[in-house]
Amino acid sequence: MNEPRAAEEPVACARCGRTADTLPLTWTCSVENGRREYFCEECARANIRAIEGRLDSSWW
Repeated sequence: MNEPRAAEEPVACARCGRTADTLPLTWTCSVENGRREYFCEECARANIRAIEGRLDSSWW
């Protein structure tokens, strides 16, 4: 099982690279190939159909 992200680590959007010091509530989390990926609100909104269809981000 994946370990939770340490609170002091910055987080980056796996799609656009935007960073945040803490994980914003509006960001989306996905587990792809056993790795936890985070997506900022803008990237998640732009790709919501693919996310809901459970497509890996490589398909977006």
